[in-house]
Amino acid sequence: MPGSDFRADVAAIRERARAKMSEGPITSSYHKDSGKVISVLNEVLATEIVCWMRYARHAISARGVNRAQVSAEFTEHADEERDHAMRAAERISQLGGDPDFDPATIVQRAHTTYETFADEDLTGMLRENLAAERIVIEIYQEIIRWLGNDDVTTRRMMEDILAEEEEHADDILNLLGTP
Repeated sequence: MPGSDFRADVAAIRERARAKMSEGPITSSYHKDSGKVISVLNEVLATEIVCWMRYARHAISARGVNRAQVSAEFTEHADEERDHAMRAAERISQLGGDPDFDPATIVQRAHTTYETFADEDLTGMLRENLAAERIVIEIYQEIIRWLGNDDVTTRRMMEDILAEEEEHADDILNLLGTP
């Protein structure tokens, strides 16, 4: 590139790429232990599955005067949590791991809990989902800092998911009428 200080040994990069084809996206410039990243992402996967199930359950069981609005928000959040789970699972696969969808261990690996409430307790449902979002926000911020520049692709995915989780928390605050 004229006028640029950037230099790459393209011939060496091409040789390394062809020599380690079976490693897929894991190249010599990947600086994280992929096994540890896979383990963390399996926790994220479990967390997102629990959140998906909790939101879906709450959307279906919500009752009362504000049911339509709250149920619609829970349904939207459930769909987004499912998408987060699938994105984490896909990244695990890209890194050479196996996404762990085992129902017997999901709860142990998840960062949040699965709580149900009496059908008429919309405020309890909202507060529990807000607490879960706040937990996820803090943990995902830590994961993003841990990844740093060592796994930019996973970090960006987590940043995108984090932005949606923060939006979920804001949506719930609005439903609770809390400024």
